[in-house]
Amino acid sequence: MRIEISIARQTLSLLDDAGMTVRSYSVSTATRGVGERKGSFCTPRGRHLIRAKIGSQQPPNTVFIGRRPSGEVYSPELAERFPQRDWILTRILWLSGCEPGHNRLGEVDTMRRYIYIHGSPDAAPMGRPGSIGCIRMHNADIIELFDLVPPYTPVNICED
Repeated sequence: MRIEISIARQTLSLLDDAGMTVRSYSVSTATRGVGERKGSFCTPRGRHLIRAKIGSQQPPNTVFIGRRPSGEVYSPELAERFPQRDWILTRILWLSGCEPGHNRLGEVDTMRRYIYIHGSPDAAPMGRPGSIGCIRMHNADIIELFDLVPPYTPVNICED
Protein backbone atom coordinates (compact mmCIF):
# COMPACT_ATOMS: atom_id res chain seq x y z
CA MET A 1 0.00 0.00 0.00
CA ARG A 2 1.01 3.58 -0.60
CA ILE A 3 -0.64 7.00 -0.55
CA GLU A 4 -0.47 9.58 -3.33
CA ILE A 5 -1.62 13.14 -2.60
CA SER A 6 -2.22 15.52 -5.51
CA ILE A 7 -2.08 19.21 -4.64
CA ALA A 8 -3.58 20.22 -8.01
CA ARG A 9 -6.53 17.83 -7.74
CA GLN A 10 -6.84 18.09 -3.91
CA THR A 11 -7.13 14.32 -3.70
CA LEU A 12 -5.60 11.53 -1.66
CA SER A 13 -5.43 8.12 -3.33
CA LEU A 14 -4.67 4.86 -1.56
CA LEU A 15 -2.91 2.51 -3.97
CA ASP A 16 -2.28 -1.21 -3.63
CA ASP A 17 1.10 -2.83 -4.30
CA ALA A 18 0.28 -3.09 -8.02
CA GLY A 19 -0.42 0.66 -8.20
CA MET A 20 -4.18 0.27 -8.52
CA THR A 21 -6.40 2.77 -6.69
CA VAL A 22 -8.12 1.16 -3.71
CA ARG A 23 -9.74 4.36 -2.35
CA SER A 24 -9.78 8.02 -3.35
CA TYR A 25 -10.71 10.94 -1.12
CA SER A 26 -11.18 14.68 -1.49
CA VAL A 27 -8.79 16.60 0.78
CA SER A 28 -7.74 20.14 1.62
CA THR A 29 -4.07 21.14 1.60
CA ALA A 30 -2.44 24.46 2.54
CA THR A 31 -4.00 27.76 1.57
CA ARG A 32 -0.46 29.10 1.00
CA GLY A 33 0.39 26.31 -1.45
CA VAL A 34 3.44 24.09 -1.35
CA GLY A 35 6.69 24.56 0.50
CA GLU A 36 8.96 22.78 2.89
CA ARG A 37 10.29 25.54 5.17
CA LYS A 38 9.45 25.68 8.85
CA GLY A 39 6.97 28.50 9.49
CA SER A 40 5.81 28.66 5.86
CA PHE A 41 2.32 27.23 6.57
CA CYS A 42 2.67 25.35 3.28
CA THR A 43 2.16 21.67 2.47
CA PRO A 44 5.50 19.87 1.98
CA ARG A 45 6.16 17.96 -1.24
CA GLY A 46 7.99 14.73 -1.87
CA ARG A 47 8.35 11.30 -0.35
CA HIS A 48 7.14 10.79 3.21
CA LEU A 49 5.97 7.97 5.43
CA ILE A 50 3.42 7.64 8.18
CA ARG A 51 5.60 7.83 11.27
CA ALA A 52 2.80 7.57 13.84
CA LYS A 53 -0.91 6.79 13.99
CA ILE A 54 -2.72 8.66 16.74
CA GLY A 55 -6.31 8.40 17.91
CA SER A 56 -7.22 4.76 17.46
CA GLN A 57 -10.61 4.05 19.06
CA GLN A 58 -11.35 7.72 19.76
CA PRO A 59 -14.90 8.76 18.86
CA PRO A 60 -15.48 10.88 15.75
CA ASN A 61 -14.94 14.61 16.35
CA THR A 62 -12.49 14.05 19.23
CA VAL A 63 -10.47 17.27 19.48
CA PHE A 64 -6.68 16.85 19.57
CA ILE A 65 -4.30 19.44 20.97
CA GLY A 66 -0.61 18.60 20.87
CA ARG A 67 -1.54 15.14 19.49
CA ARG A 68 -3.51 14.31 22.63
CA PRO A 69 -7.28 14.17 23.07
CA SER A 70 -8.29 17.44 24.77
CA GLY A 71 -11.40 15.94 26.37
CA GLU A 72 -13.55 17.98 24.00
CA VAL A 73 -15.78 16.79 21.19
CA TYR A 74 -16.12 19.18 18.25
CA SER A 75 -19.50 20.86 17.83
CA PRO A 76 -20.70 24.08 16.18
CA GLU A 77 -21.04 25.57 19.70
CA LEU A 78 -17.41 24.73 20.52
CA ALA A 79 -16.34 26.25 17.18
CA GLU A 80 -18.17 29.48 18.08
CA ARG A 81 -16.32 29.64 21.41
CA PHE A 82 -12.93 29.10 19.75
CA PRO A 83 -13.17 30.62 16.25
CA GLN A 84 -9.38 30.82 15.70
CA ARG A 85 -8.58 27.15 16.39
CA ASP A 86 -7.15 24.97 13.66
CA TRP A 87 -9.31 21.92 14.33
CA ILE A 88 -7.47 18.59 14.38
CA LEU A 89 -10.12 15.95 14.85
CA THR A 90 -10.80 12.21 15.07
CA ARG A 91 -7.46 10.66 13.87
CA ILE A 92 -3.92 11.79 13.08
CA LEU A 93 -1.45 10.24 10.63
CA TRP A 94 1.81 12.03 11.47
CA LEU A 95 4.12 12.35 8.47
CA SER A 96 7.91 12.17 8.35
CA GLY A 97 9.93 13.26 5.33
CA CYS A 98 12.25 10.79 3.58
CA GLU A 99 14.42 13.22 1.61
CA PRO A 100 17.23 14.85 3.66
CA GLY A 101 17.58 18.53 2.80
CA HIS A 102 14.20 18.60 1.04
CA ASN A 103 11.62 17.47 3.63
CA ARG A 104 13.78 15.91 6.33
CA LEU A 105 16.13 17.44 8.92
CA GLY A 106 16.91 21.09 9.61
CA GLU A 107 14.51 23.85 8.59
CA VAL A 108 12.56 21.57 6.21
CA ASP A 109 11.72 18.67 8.53
CA THR A 110 8.11 17.59 7.94
CA MET A 111 7.81 15.77 11.25
CA ARG A 112 9.20 18.68 13.28
CA ARG A 113 6.72 20.92 11.44
CA TYR A 114 3.93 18.67 12.78
CA ILE A 115 2.46 17.95 9.36
CA TYR A 116 -0.41 15.46 9.57
CA ILE A 117 -3.18 13.89 7.60
CA HIS A 118 -6.08 14.50 9.98
CA GLY A 119 -9.82 14.85 10.42
CA SER A 120 -11.62 18.20 10.19
CA PRO A 121 -15.09 19.52 10.91
CA ASP A 122 -17.52 17.91 8.49
CA ALA A 123 -18.58 21.40 7.34
CA ALA A 124 -14.99 22.21 6.29
CA PRO A 125 -14.78 22.33 2.50
CA MET A 126 -12.68 19.69 0.77
CA GLY A 127 -11.40 19.81 -2.80
CA ARG A 128 -9.76 23.20 -2.34
CA PRO A 129 -6.86 24.53 -0.27
CA GLY A 130 -7.76 25.61 3.26
CA SER A 131 -5.25 24.29 5.81
CA ILE A 132 -2.14 25.79 7.39
CA GLY A 133 0.07 22.98 6.04
CA CYS A 134 -1.57 19.69 6.91
CA ILE A 135 -3.76 17.50 4.73
CA ARG A 136 -7.33 17.73 6.00
CA MET A 137 -9.98 15.06 5.47
CA HIS A 138 -13.58 14.56 6.49
CA ASN A 139 -13.93 12.47 9.64
CA ALA A 140 -15.48 9.36 8.07
CA ASP A 141 -12.71 9.37 5.45
CA ILE A 142 -9.82 9.66 7.94
CA ILE A 143 -11.32 6.87 10.05
CA GLU A 144 -11.49 4.60 7.00
CA LEU A 145 -7.97 5.49 5.82
CA PHE A 146 -6.54 5.15 9.35
CA ASP A 147 -7.89 1.61 9.59
CA LEU A 148 -6.49 0.65 6.16
CA VAL A 149 -2.87 1.80 6.48
CA PRO A 150 -0.13 0.57 8.80
CA PRO A 151 2.64 2.74 10.24
CA TYR A 152 5.46 3.45 7.75
CA THR A 153 3.09 3.44 4.78
CA PRO A 154 4.79 5.52 2.04
CA VAL A 155 3.13 8.86 1.22
CA ASN A 156 4.02 10.91 -1.85
CA ILE A 157 2.85 14.52 -2.04
CA CYS A 158 3.08 16.01 -5.53
CA GLU A 159 1.88 19.17 -7.25
CA ASP A 160 0.37 17.58 -10.38
